[in-house]
Parts: sequence; C-alpha cells; structure tokens
Amino acid sequence: MAAVLAVDAGTTGVRTLAVDESGAIVAIAHRPLSLRFPHPGWVEQDPEEIWALAAETLADVATRLAAHHQTIAAIGIANQRETAVAWDRRTGRPLHAAIVWQDRRTAARCEALADAGLLPLVRERTGLVLDPYFSATKFEWLLGEGGVGTGDDVALGTVDAWLLFRLTGGALHATDASNASRTMLFDIGSREWTAELCDVLGVPVDALPAVMPTCGRFGRLARGGDGPGAIEALAGVPISGVAGDQQAALFGQACVVPGMAKVTYGTGSFLLVHAGSSCPAPPDGLLATVAWDLGGHESRPGHADVAYALEGSTFVAGAAIQWLRDGLRVIERAEDVGPLAGSVPDSGGMVVVPAFTGLGSPWWDPHARGIVTGITRGAGRAQLARAVVEAMAFGVRDMLDAVVDALGTTVPHLRADGGASAMELLLQLQADQLQLPVVRPRCVESTALGAAMLAGLAEGVWGGVDELAARWEPDVECVPAVGRELADLAHGAWRRAVERARDWA
Repeated sequence: MAAVLAVDAGTTGVRTLAVDESGAIVAIAHRPLSLRFPHPGWVEQDPEEIWALAAETLADVATRLAAHHQTIAAIGIANQRETAVAWDRRTGRPLHAAIVWQDRRTAARCEALADAGLLPLVRERTGLVLDPYFSATKFEWLLGEGGVGTGDDVALGTVDAWLLFRLTGGALHATDASNASRTMLFDIGSREWTAELCDVLGVPVDALPAVMPTCGRFGRLARGGDGPGAIEALAGVPISGVAGDQQAALFGQACVVPGMAKVTYGTGSFLLVHAGSSCPAPPDGLLATVAWDLGGHESRPGHADVAYALEGSTFVAGAAIQWLRDGLRVIERAEDVGPLAGSVPDSGGMVVVPAFTGLGSPWWDPHARGIVTGITRGAGRAQLARAVVEAMAFGVRDMLDAVVDALGTTVPHLRADGGASAMELLLQLQADQLQLPVVRPRCVESTALGAAMLAGLAEGVWGGVDELAARWEPDVECVPAVGRELADLAHGAWRRAVERARDWA
C-alpha cells in the first residue's frame, strides 16, 4: 500500500507522519522547535532550523518506510500560519529571523493604519482585522526596520512557502490560498494579492509567492538538496497538498459540510466553522478566511472546490500549560496538568486570563496582558492549574458565541483535536460551557492528517471527499454535565477578569 507523508511545521515542533491508504498513521517523527524572545512582545525563530527539522523528520520517516519496502505517493505540508520569512531567492538563505505569528512588534503600526482609516478596506478584502498577528506588517517591518530591503532577489512568504522553496531546490516560490488568506494582503473573494494593500505597506507583489490551490501538484522534491542524505530517497515525490494548520485540521476533522465546526487546542486555540462556498462578510470579532481550494478535486455533486470558514483565534492555550511547566514549575510535564486540575472540584474562585501576547478573538486587543484574579489563602497549585484549563474552555466559548450570533444558529457539535484534547477534563468543561457535545476523534493528529488527505486526494490515493469523510471516527464524546445557569456564572467571572486584563500595556 502506498503511503502519503505530511510535514506539520508547528510553532513549538515539527513532525512528519505517514498515512497509509486506510487512513492509519504508520510512522511518525517529531523534533522540538526553538522560540526566541529578544524583546518583550517579540517572538522569533530560525528559518534554517525549521527547514532542518522538516528535512530530518522527512528522512526519519522515509527510512522507516523504506525498511518495509513501502512506496510514497505524495507529500503534504501543514504549517503554523502568519509567521513571516524573508530569504534570498538566489542563494536560498534567510535574510532575517522568522517573525512568529505571536509577535507583537507591529502593534503600533497596526494602530496607525487603523487611525488612517484602513480597517474597512482590510475587513472587506481580506476578512481579517488590523492586528500584528497577521503577516503583512511583519513583511513591512522585515523590508524596512529589519534591513531586508526590496531588492529583486528578496522572497517573502509564510512557512509553507519557505519549505516549498527548499524542498524543490529553489524551483518554486508558491503558497496556497488558505495560507495567503492569513497575510492581510490577499483578497479572499477574488483570491488574488491586493495591490492596494501591498502599496500601502510597501510590500512588492513580485516578492510574494504565487498562489496555488490547496489540493494539487505544487512540484516535486528536488534531488541533491541540503537536507539529510536519507531525503534523497524522496527525490521526485510530488508535493501535492499545502494548507495552513487550522484549515488542514478542519479538513482532517471531516468538517466538509457548512455548519460543522472544530477546535484545535495547540499553542493557541483555534475555532473554525465551515461557512460554505460563498465568501462571507466577516462578523464582528471574527475572521473570514479561505478554508481550502480543492483545485478541481471536489468530487461531490453540488459542492464547489473553494470553501470558506469563519474563525476565532485565541493566542494562548497550550502555551499557558507550558508556562505552568517552564515558568512557574507547577508541573513537571505538560500531561500532568490534567490530573492536577482534576484533583480539585473547582478553581476556588481563581481566574487566569493568559493574555501573554494580547487577546485574539473576539477582543483583538494587542495591549491586553495576562492576569490572575480571585486568589485566596486557600488557593494552591491545583486551583491554579484548573483555572488555566478553565481559561481554555472560556476562550472557545467566547469565540463560538460570536459565531452563533453571526450565523443566527448554533452548531450541532464541536470536534476537538490538538495536544490538550487528550485531557478529558478540558473536553467536559468545554461541553459544559457550550452546552453542546464535544467529540474527540480516534486520530487527534488532525492537522497533519488533513495535509496528507489533501495530498493523497490530489494524487488519486483516495477517490473523493466523501470517502475521506467516511473514515472519520469518534473516540470520546462529552455532553454537558451542568446546566446553563451554572456555566454562565463561571463564564461571568471570566468575562469580568478579561475586562481587567484589557488595554493593560
């Protein structure tokens, strides 16, 4: 049976996994990825490290498959979105550190653009808001204050474009529509770069990658690259699916019908709701984004290749668990947070707002900062851990409430994935807050699985979207265990704490 590989280049780690024709994961390799914090509010990574870890994990999985004489049909890529990379297209070398999506250095610039009246244009064309989260002002900073300049050899892109360039030996400078829609320079209606916004920010359109469908042949892995020797075995394998990590997870969770929703508990929490094939107007507090472009591979009658999504983004979720582990030493391992939080019946009135890098949806406040409120003498490690887990559930409720207000209807259930979805306490708290069933699938590697599914669909490994959707299987379902009144009381305390965290810096 042929396997499909997927590279998942996330914020804190890079993994490659292999999926066989049945949809089962048959091999996986992971490497942790470093983050740098050179100034308060700045978050950077080394583009060469991202590439090296992608190549290492690809080589690792390819070696294991070769030992079992298993062929490889295609490679897919999923990536942390909005992170901005600049490189020399002639030498293939980075021109600056990558500016990570969490970075807030351009907050003042975004405020200046809003004061200049640019927000309505940004909302109408891109579906986004004026926030340093997105790539556009990062690109502007790199070209100017970052010293990259606007020479003919300068290439700009998100992490997917950087990896495509290196994997193809410099032959391809491209991205897909889902990643392009996160830059704040892409018209999600026409699905083209917006010259007007590029001009305002001084970003040359020629420096941006070509935009291709999410599902389809991008290129082939080059021979003689600078990755590990084992990657040579993959030379000529097609790269046939690319998607931003959250859109890939939406596809991997088989949310292929309008109204279906998923949340990914990763470094942040990201809620996406399938919004259909017509470009939606972005509701207050939410984003409209391209979910995917199947590039002619949509097999269901009456369904379009292009799908859109409404999205809510919370910047800190799993990162707050890392803070408990690395910053406060409250836990030794991330997986210890669930048992510790579950050892007490509640947080004792303690509320944590983990706005370490500002607040995302539906607040969009880059000046918010993290706070802990309601501390009493009886509070301890367990109450703090539970308050952090509760914060993850509260943040997702805020986002889904905004979606429901916008759509005028609720979703039938919420599909959950990401590392923290292994914590059944979180799933139960989430179901209580939403008053909806929350379902975790058997395979929680939805991001990488989605990228593999897109690549395999393009290369004929799978026959169509319905076949892929039929492979989705539930594992754990949590239904509300408390009534709306109790859930609202807890959420009300959270909302009061959020107001105290806002506009702090």
